[in-house]
Amino acid sequence: MWWEDKIMRTFRCRLRQAPGVLGRLLSAFGDEGGNVGEITMLRMGSTHTLQDIVIFADDEAQLERLVRVIKGYPDAELLEIRDDVLEMHQGGKIAIRSRYRINTLEELRRVYTPGVAQVCLKIKNEPRLARRYTAIRHFVAIVTDGTAVLGLGDIGPLAAMPVMEGKASLMETLCGLSGVPVLLNTKDPDEIVETVVNIAPTFSAIQLEDISAPRCFEIETRIQERVPIPVMHDDQHGTACVVTAALLNVAERSNCGALKNCRIGQIGLGAAGMAIAKMLMYFTGKPVLGTDLSEAALERLEGYGGKRSTLKEIMAVSDIVVATTGAPGLIKKDMVKKGQIILALSNPHPEIEPAAAMAAGAAYAADGKAVNNVLGFPGIFRGAVDADVPRITQDMLIAAARAIAEAAPSGEIVPNPLDRALHKSVARAVARVALEQGLNRDDLTGYFD
Repeated sequence: MWWEDKIMRTFRCRLRQAPGVLGRLLSAFGDEGGNVGEITMLRMGSTHTLQDIVIFADDEAQLERLVRVIKGYPDAELLEIRDDVLEMHQGGKIAIRSRYRINTLEELRRVYTPGVAQVCLKIKNEPRLARRYTAIRHFVAIVTDGTAVLGLGDIGPLAAMPVMEGKASLMETLCGLSGVPVLLNTKDPDEIVETVVNIAPTFSAIQLEDISAPRCFEIETRIQERVPIPVMHDDQHGTACVVTAALLNVAERSNCGALKNCRIGQIGLGAAGMAIAKMLMYFTGKPVLGTDLSEAALERLEGYGGKRSTLKEIMAVSDIVVATTGAPGLIKKDMVKKGQIILALSNPHPEIEPAAAMAAGAAYAADGKAVNNVLGFPGIFRGAVDADVPRITQDMLIAAARAIAEAAPSGEIVPNPLDRALHKSVARAVARVALEQGLNRDDLTGYFD
């Protein structure tokens, strides 16, 4: 949408009650290139009105000019500039609350001492009962060291908290799991591994978030080797799953006819890029061409069965190009091959704007806003937790990708991420594979009804 890259603010204004006052102010905003959104009348008096006017600006400099417009307007007084994003984050976006009201001593004794001792002893004698009698069954740790946050890079664990809260909010809203942010004040892989292993008994799964490559590969593998619950680095496997889903649909519009027939190039072999290449090679059975500035990344790709390449070669020969470099504008219009499919996924600024790629002859182009891992991780974790599996396999991720692809409306490459039925179908697909592979430790009777 046009407003996604713009700055949004709400101007609370006191306007003189007279014909044309609001219209002239809006025209003045337009003269400065500002876009006006929703206008809300808060109070109407005999001489003045109180109104909220939503304004969209291209950048901070334009926003300042729009502020000067209203401050210089004789029939208006600017009372407040509100940032709705900051307001939504005040006090945080998540909370842990009791499922029961505790208003009597009888309720207190059942929830806490002495009644709780009976439950503790049951779990001591039969640890598996913890999944029945505690919140562990729906707790998922969302763990970060803050070294690779969105497009912001290494901003540290504290500054990463709003993102972790966002993940937790989505997880609860979309599939009913309780995500618990865990901020680690260390970048040392050994310390990260030991910390996560030690807190693992609290959770039914571990979601690793925004941990930089190449450390993330080792950290994920080492943790999974030591805990009996699924561990998934969402930046790797969640992203790869959703990209695969999108390509399953978009490949049908290409000359390939099907994803397995396409030549695929991966530009950028960090956490997301490497996982995308691995999943596509697993799905197609063919090597993916890959390029990166890091020699170690290229060697890692070759170890997984891929082929090292160059930006020039990938753009020249690939039917599908996926870019995850974090380098805005890396792909030039004259590099685009006619009929090519291009997913330029770096946020907030892609390697090439979709409109520019299409104008250069691409058959289809999208950026990271269209291909978002929120389509995958809630349902993947829900299915893995419900089946009580010790790990998430590639086949589970492929099943999730297929479920996402199948849920896309006609003409779209991916479904609406807020579609609750989507996340339920992804969870079922993951649990079904767990059952087929004999990995489930929980009774799935009735789960697929």
